[in-house]
Amino acid sequence: MSAAMDMAKKAAKKDEVPVGAVIVRNNKIIAKACNLRETRKNPLAHAELLAISKAAKRLKGWRLLGCTLYVTLEPCPMCAGAIINARVDGVVFGAYDPKGGAMGSLYNLGEGKLNHVPHITGGVMREECAAILTSYFKHKRRKTR
Repeated sequence: MSAAMDMAKKAAKKDEVPVGAVIVRNNKIIAKACNLRETRKNPLAHAELLAISKAAKRLKGWRLLGCTLYVTLEPCPMCAGAIINARVDGVVFGAYDPKGGAMGSLYNLGEGKLNHVPHITGGVMREECAAILTSYFKHKRRKTR
């Protein structure tokens, strides 16, 4: 999760919502990314999707079996769908997202009748992950006043 936090800090420096993600396989980071929606002007440029894309390229296949995704914020419905479709074995996230979380808070796409069910662990480094988001949005609000 520390590596995901480093990516979230990188996003904040780029004036992006500070969410970072890393994908681990065999105890090695194989992909890492941060949110780049503003930079790329692309609504799909979430940290999780970018990390999944990098991991698939590195592994030369779309099935990310044996992989665990670490992300600083609970995945949204779009990212949860990609995680399931990529067959990511596990998801470890930091801060819960009561407004848009799709792996336990608002929805839980990670359980049920879908074709793949990842193991989900939430709340890892919860305070640190939430703090970077809170700080970022406080700063953004001050800038707009």
